[in-house]
Amino acid sequence: MVQALVTIDDETNKVINIVKAKHDFKDKGQAIAFIVRGYAKEQLEPELRPNFIQKMLQIETQKSIPVSNFAKRYGLK
Repeated sequence: MVQALVTIDDETNKVINIVKAKHDFKDKGQAIAFIVRGYAKEQLEPELRPNFIQKMLQIETQKSIPVSNFAKRYGLK
């Protein structure tokens, strides 16, 4: 585990305290980790996640179906 001494503004501190209280975390470190995981899940590019790479490799081995007219086949205009 890494320890870090950081300087944050009052608003950020309030948000961390709210997250800590809402999720019943023991310390601010757990709240910060929760916030960062949420950010990573929502904002990071999918190719940066290992499960995305595994999924793409699995899909790559599947048999494909040739489609001559995509819009007609799937009822698109």
